[in-house]
Amino acid sequence: MDMMSKASAIALAQLNPHMGNVPANVERLVAARDAAAKDGAQIIVAPEMYLSGYQCDDLVLRSDFMAEVAAGLDSLAALTSDGGPAIIVGAPHAEDGKVMNSVFVIDEGRIMARRDKVGLPTYSVFDDGRNFTPGPMPGPALVRGWRIGLPICEDIWTADVTECLAESGAELIISINGSPFEIGKRDRRISNAVARVTETGLPLVYVALVGGQDEVVYDGASFALNSDGSLAAHLPSFSEAVTTIQLAESFGTLSFTGAMTPPDEGLGEVYRALTLGLRDYVNKNGFPGVVLGLSGGIDSAIVAALAVDALGADAVHAVMMPSAYTSRESLDDAADLADRLGIRLDEISIVPAMQAMDGMLADQFSGTDADIAEENIQSRLRGMILMGISNKKGPMVLATGNKSEYAAGYSTLYGDMCGGFAPIKDVWKVQVFDLCRWRNVHMPRGGAGPQGEVIPQRIIDKPPSAELRPDQKDTDSLPPYDRLDAIMRALCEEMVDVETIVARGFDKDEVARASQLLFRAEYKRFQAAPGPKITALAFGRERRLPLTSGFDPLQLAGKDT
Repeated sequence: MDMMSKASAIALAQLNPHMGNVPANVERLVAARDAAAKDGAQIIVAPEMYLSGYQCDDLVLRSDFMAEVAAGLDSLAALTSDGGPAIIVGAPHAEDGKVMNSVFVIDEGRIMARRDKVGLPTYSVFDDGRNFTPGPMPGPALVRGWRIGLPICEDIWTADVTECLAESGAELIISINGSPFEIGKRDRRISNAVARVTETGLPLVYVALVGGQDEVVYDGASFALNSDGSLAAHLPSFSEAVTTIQLAESFGTLSFTGAMTPPDEGLGEVYRALTLGLRDYVNKNGFPGVVLGLSGGIDSAIVAALAVDALGADAVHAVMMPSAYTSRESLDDAADLADRLGIRLDEISIVPAMQAMDGMLADQFSGTDADIAEENIQSRLRGMILMGISNKKGPMVLATGNKSEYAAGYSTLYGDMCGGFAPIKDVWKVQVFDLCRWRNVHMPRGGAGPQGEVIPQRIIDKPPSAELRPDQKDTDSLPPYDRLDAIMRALCEEMVDVETIVARGFDKDEVARASQLLFRAEYKRFQAAPGPKITALAFGRERRLPLTSGFDPLQLAGKDT
C-alpha cells in the first residue's frame, strides 16, 4: 500500500501477555496482526510493556532478559517488511546504562520511532521509578500519514504530556496502558481521558493490557473517544480482543467509529476479575490444576466456584478434612457443593493426627487448658495434608481466607493461610456473601462452571464458624462482619486513626480492638500467598508497613493498652 496515505483503520490489540515469555508474546501479536490485516487495518496497537509483560520489576536489570526483548522487537521489525499493518507496541528499552518504559513504532522492516514514558508512578502497586529512567517530553511520531501522540499510561493522568503533544502538532492521541483493575477505576479512567481530549481537542485511543500478573489483574476495557469526548468504541472487560476502528476526516475533524461492548459492572466485574487473576496465575505458572480444603463454609465455597469457573471442574480437587468438631451439616454442605460444581471431593479425617499430636505434645502442654494452640494445630494439619497432595500430584493449593480474616489475623499461618494463591484475599467478608448470591443467579461470561444455584443456600445462611472447638462462631472472637468490615476498611484502605472512625459512630472498644488485631497480624500478612487486587488498597505489594514497630495508635487515642 502507499505508506504516505493516511491510515483509515486502526486495530486495537487488547492482549494478555505471558510475563517474560517474549517469543510467545511476539507470536500472539503476529497472529493479532494477521487478523487485523484481514479486517482492513493499516496500524495495530498493542498495550504498554506488552512484549515483556508488566510489571517485570527487576527483570529489566538483567542483560539477557533485555536482549530477548530487543530480539523480539527485531523479529517484529523484519515482519513489517511485508507491507502489512504498522505495529505500535510497548516494551522496555535499555540504552547507555538506563532502562526506559517505551513505545515503539515499527514499519517498513524497521523501528521507525521510539517514545519513552515520562511519568513513572511509584504509588499503589507501581514501582516504575525504581526500574526506569523517565523520558523527555515527547513530540508526535509519523505513522502511516498521521502525526500520532504516543503517551504511555501515567502520561495521560496529568495534562503536561498531552498538552506538549498537541502543541507540537499531534493529530490524534494513542495511549498504551497497563492500568490495574480496582473497583470503580474504569469510570475514573474514562473521565480522565475525556479531560485530556477536552484540553487538547484531539481524539484519543486507549489500548489496555488484559490478564492476571501475580497480584494484579488488568481488565482491558480499551476504548476510543472522539474529539468532542463522546465514546466511539469500547472493547470487552477481562477478555482478549482485537477490534478495528475506522478513521474518518471531515472538514479537518477526525472521528472514530467502532464496536461497542458494554463493560462488566458491579459484582459481575469483581467476580470476573477474581476468575481471571486465578486462571492466569495457575496457567501461566504451569500448574495442572488446584486443590483446596472444602469446609462446608462460605469462603471455601466461593473459592471452589471461582476455581471451577476459571479452570473447569476437572482441574479442581476438593478435600474435606473433618475433626471431632466438624458438624454433620458441614459435611453435607461440602458434599452438596461439590456435587453441584461437579468436582472431585475426598474426605480425610484429621482426628488420628490430632490424637497423635496430643500425645507428642503432652509434656509440653502439661498443666494448661486447651486453647488457640490446639485450634491452630488442627488448621496446620489440614494445610499439611493439602501440601502433601500438592507435592505428590502437582496441583497448587488455594488458600481460602478473605480480607476481613487477613486484616484481623483471624487466620492460621501454615494452616488455612497455606497455599500458592489466595483468590479472595482482597474480598471483604460481606462481599463474599454478595458474590455467592450473585453467582447463584448469574453465569459469568467465559465461566467454565455450571449455570444455576451452585452454592447451597444453607451455606450462605448459616453463621460463619471455623469449627475448631465445640459450638464455635466467628462472632465469639470478632464483631459482626458488617461492622468489622466497615472499621477495617477505614483502617486499611483509608489509613485513618481510631478517633476518626469512632467519630463516624462506631463503638470505641470495637474500633480499638480491631486496630489492635490489625497491627498484631502484620507479620502474618507478610508471609501470605498472593491474591488478586480488587480494592483501592490491597494487602501485599501495595500496603507496606514495618513488621517491627513500637507505634501504638491506641495510646495516641487515649486508650490504655
